Amino acid sequence: MKATAKIALDAASMREVTYADARAVYTKARALTTKNGLVSHASESESLGIAVRVIVDGAWGFAATAELDSAAIRTTAHRAIEIAKASARVKKENVRLASEPPAVAEWTSPYDVDPFSTSVENNLELLLQVDAEIRSNAGVTLAETGMNFQREESWFLSSEGADIHQTKFTTGAGYTAHAFAGSEIQKRSYPNSFGGQWQNCGYELLDEMKLVENARRIGDEAVALHHADQCPEGPRTIILDGSQLGLQIHESIGHPIELDRVLGMEANFAGTSFLTLEKLSKLRYGSELVNVVADARQEHGPGLGTFAYDDEGVAAQSTPIISKGRFSGYLSSRETAHTIGATRSGGTSRAEGWNRLPMIRMTNVSILPGDQPLTLEQLIASTDDGIYMETNKSWSIDDKRYNFQFGCEIAWEIKHGKRTRMLKNPSYSGITTEFWNSMDAICSRDEWVLWGTPNCGKGQPQQVVGTGHGASPARFRNVKVGTAYKGS
Repeated sequence: MKATAKIALDAASMREVTYADARAVYTKARALTTKNGLVSHASESESLGIAVRVIVDGAWGFAATAELDSAAIRTTAHRAIEIAKASARVKKENVRLASEPPAVAEWTSPYDVDPFSTSVENNLELLLQVDAEIRSNAGVTLAETGMNFQREESWFLSSEGADIHQTKFTTGAGYTAHAFAGSEIQKRSYPNSFGGQWQNCGYELLDEMKLVENARRIGDEAVALHHADQCPEGPRTIILDGSQLGLQIHESIGHPIELDRVLGMEANFAGTSFLTLEKLSKLRYGSELVNVVADARQEHGPGLGTFAYDDEGVAAQSTPIISKGRFSGYLSSRETAHTIGATRSGGTSRAEGWNRLPMIRMTNVSILPGDQPLTLEQLIASTDDGIYMETNKSWSIDDKRYNFQFGCEIAWEIKHGKRTRMLKNPSYSGITTEFWNSMDAICSRDEWVLWGTPNCGKGQPQQVVGTGHGASPARFRNVKVGTAYKGS
């Protein structure tokens, strides 16, 4: 495919073209699901194609094709040039690319076991074993399990001299127990809702998650929720588990720091942003304990936002987003870096596949753990009166990412430092900056998990990519609780 990309780049290297790149992508995916002891879906797919980007007369042109003969590739490159010329007629200003040293690199995400070396039969056997454990409680109405693997290989060449070959393996799995009783549905998910846990690694992730060992507990909790008390309403101290805090980061920090949203270049799916440019380095985003980074480097962990180079050939970086509560950085691209006075892109441009334009996407937007040793149980023990909430159930946030409401699957009341009664339908709401300023404790590294969100949508036509969010359980004071399910 490198030779194919070279044909595209050569075809795009005409006198009027001031910049060009070619990106070839091969993707292989396996998706398996079960419902109540039966296989509900099993598929394996492959995709291969090439995309060309050019700048002509200060404007972008883009074209892509799955036809990989030389003539089709040259036609695609010429189409990208024609589109750029047409775009130049309506441009507001010339595209300005931040400089980037052209990299020549080869990278593969670390893994122990290639997930595609495992058989579909063995994969389904594991899922059906989990399914049976969930349904060992007769009160479970529906058990759903899922497993997903992906292998993505890309070749990136640019007119500046970049030559980058990357291979990335992704593994994900999880399950949900649903219990229907009367007019109410309760659910419990493991190890997270909306697909479980996903990371850039191999099949070894499934052993680490202990899927079978936790299945019976999850089924029991779904049934027990029907007999639990309704979560109380009013201002309360809350503790969020790491997976829920990861989604809170995604919605109230990750999306508003996307610089294209801030600049009004993008508003699909998540709206724009309250983080206008004058707030950079000035806004008190959270308490002194809130330290958030956007880190695509391998040393941050096997997140869905981990890579060696983004889809513009920019090396992975760690960008401080919130430093001791102060707003300190955006997610940027080569095109947008100059708008915040940066001389280099933050390396966050990614595309869903070969037929999509790279755009600013979250990498691993993570809150750093506390410096002092603190476990979840110690955090609960130090809380006199509060509510501990686990696992997202629903979310809503306005188109500036400022006012939000989240529901969780399960909660426990905390009295005098101990978990007491189980609570159903817990929810909380707030204003982004007020919420993060109310954080007064966060657990240490031993409790920190890099969660994967595989389904972040953005753009038109839509692109779905994976993001990572590292988090430890944390405590927040005086939060409005109980509004989402009032009167349930």
